[in-house]
Amino acid sequence: MARAGGDAEYVLGVSEQERQRLRAQGDAVGPMTERFLVQAGIGSGMRVLDVGCGTGDVSILAARLVGAEGEVLGIDREPRMVATARDRAAADEIPGLSFVEGDFREVGSKHGVFDAVVGRLVLMYQADPVDAVRRVAECVRPGGVIFFQEYDSTVPATSLAPLPLHERVRSWIWSTLERSGADIHLGFKLYSVLTKAGLSGPEVRAEAIVQTPSTRYPTVPLVRVLLPRMIEYGIATADDVDVETLEERLVEERRKVGTAYLGQVVFGAWARRPG
Repeated sequence: MARAGGDAEYVLGVSEQERQRLRAQGDAVGPMTERFLVQAGIGSGMRVLDVGCGTGDVSILAARLVGAEGEVLGIDREPRMVATARDRAAADEIPGLSFVEGDFREVGSKHGVFDAVVGRLVLMYQADPVDAVRRVAECVRPGGVIFFQEYDSTVPATSLAPLPLHERVRSWIWSTLERSGADIHLGFKLYSVLTKAGLSGPEVRAEAIVQTPSTRYPTVPLVRVLLPRMIEYGIATADDVDVETLEERLVEERRKVGTAYLGQVVFGAWARRPG
């Protein structure tokens, strides 16, 4: 299912529940994102645009990296997301951080020139990610950085012992996103996307999200938000999921086998605007 213009529908929505889930996701993958940003060259004094900023997690990370001498502007087309991001920035009194509503592909020169553009889990929802990157790169100075982080379902989940419930949950999530029109293989495609967009020197890194019997990842909040669409698409029933007990069943399955579970691979890629 796609929005007007061919973009995938963001089936996760903009509810308060989804905004809370994004915060939990940000807490879980924030250190990974920060490592990617540092490797990409985001640093002190830079002017950065965070596209599809949601509730502001990546914007806040970038603002900390650029410091008081830098500036970060987050843009998202959903007013409730932007409002939440603004509230967070005000509460944390982060200097040089602001947010606007809009489609990042239409930014052009209206907000000036940036040293870098960054985005997390944005391109997988674009009808034409190459065109999206090419258009947003126009607001970056020559030699500036364009960075994106995306998940990818291509690498199978891995553990030393069978974890059938984890496998079912993973399948439910990826199948639902794919039915919505999202590109669930965008991580592996990042090098090609950046190259086709005309950028120079793409570099790609990947890290894995690993769960153990004593650690948790916000999988169940994601399932909870996606559940109505899982049911609508015929992927799973409410009884199949039993979302109220799902967290404890996942933890118990890992505890019984006493092993780590590699559930997701996350890609970070960056390149520079020629100049």
